[in-house]
Amino acid sequence: MAAIRRASVHWQGDLGSGSGRVTAATSGAFADLPVTWGSRTEAADGRTSPEELIAAAHAACYCMALSAELGRAGTPPAELEVGATVTFDRIDGKWTVASSELRVTGRVPGISADAFRAAAVAAKDGCPVSRALQGNVAISVEPTLEA
Repeated sequence: MAAIRRASVHWQGDLGSGSGRVTAATSGAFADLPVTWGSRTEAADGRTSPEELIAAAHAACYCMALSAELGRAGTPPAELEVGATVTFDRIDGKWTVASSELRVTGRVPGISADAFRAAAVAAKDGCPVSRALQGNVAISVEPTLEA
């Protein structure tokens, strides 16, 4: 059965001076997060952006994909820390989500650095959010295994 999730935005005003509020309609986990054009292209100033939300989604999804990959290999992680950096830039004169750079640090008992790197790359390619972005957004991963 498909999982369906919903979010909503209420916007007032034009692009440059207007503002909106983003709400997680399905879970209620967050409500009324402020969003503006300036929070996308200038300073965040306590407001979010679609790109920050993409970064959060990608980091969370990738973390789950890597945990599953490591578990299937018989080396479940003790701990994973994942960060995603999404770049929003002008490409050929159009604003575009250009890249998502994943950084992962893991404590994984009984795994070699090479095996951790291989699992990190496989998880990048298998993560559902990575697959949604693939072909449109440059995706990279930088894994670090802690002792």
